Amino acid sequence: MSTRKKDPEQTPGVTRRGFIGSVGAGAVAVAAGKTAAQAGEQPPGPHADGMTPVTLNINGRVHRMLVEPRWTLLYVIRDRLGLTATKAGCERGECGACTVLIDGTPRYACMTLALEAEGQEITTLEGLMNGEELGPTQQAFAEKDGFQCGYCTPGQIMAAEGLLRSNPNPDVHQIQHGMGGNLCRCGAYVNIFKAVDRAAELKKGGGR
Repeated sequence: MSTRKKDPEQTPGVTRRGFIGSVGAGAVAVAAGKTAAQAGEQPPGPHADGMTPVTLNINGRVHRMLVEPRWTLLYVIRDRLGLTATKAGCERGECGACTVLIDGTPRYACMTLALEAEGQEITTLEGLMNGEELGPTQQAFAEKDGFQCGYCTPGQIMAAEGLLRSNPNPDVHQIQHGMGGNLCRCGAYVNIFKAVDRAAELKKGGGR
């Protein structure tokens, strides 16, 4: 009677070689999926063939493109157009990091569909600059150190800009109320309020 042991790779069922091969193939597939997602090609999900034409006016430039009806303005601004100053925070309308101006009014880009913004004037943080020169609200935040980690700062600046366009001379209570929709995890609110007040002064001096 033979006492030779069976080769583990010849046993029925899943072999060690087959298992390693399948794991390797799965890893390659996962890596490929991550690469596609990182490239910003298209968010996962259905409706990939339900593209709709849209024309968006962003920072004075007209963009004609195809979008899925479910795409948010935040996704289109950041991942399709590369305007990454607009930040993705909570993505459910609570933190304000994605704040942009739509016809001069602060709006959460994460809660606004791209199709909703058609025909309106959209302004992102990039649109406040004059070439490489900071706009007055941006300059005020730099002067008054209105940030710590800086992640919420673009949304804070856009909220401040919207406030000052509707009320060029707000008092401290109006500033606090106007900035109430933007959260700062670092707690830099005192300096943020000072920055908004300073921005009002700079705008009176001839800034935009």
